[in-house]
Amino acid sequence: MADDKTKVGGQDRKRINVNEDYEVRDWATALGVTPDELRKAVAAVGDRVDKVSEYLKK
Repeated sequence: MADDKTKVGGQDRKRINVNEDYEVRDWATALGVTPDELRKAVAAVGDRVDKVSEYLKK
């Protein structure tokens, strides 16, 4: 099921959906990594932004 772009805020801001190209692009830019690096980080630690960010800093 695709994201409902009319519902913003809340949990969506705390999670990264690697199945949505725009989310991968935006989060990769925000975290200063490539989309591939972002996908690998999500695969390693899950989709929570705080965990992915912490993982990428190592």
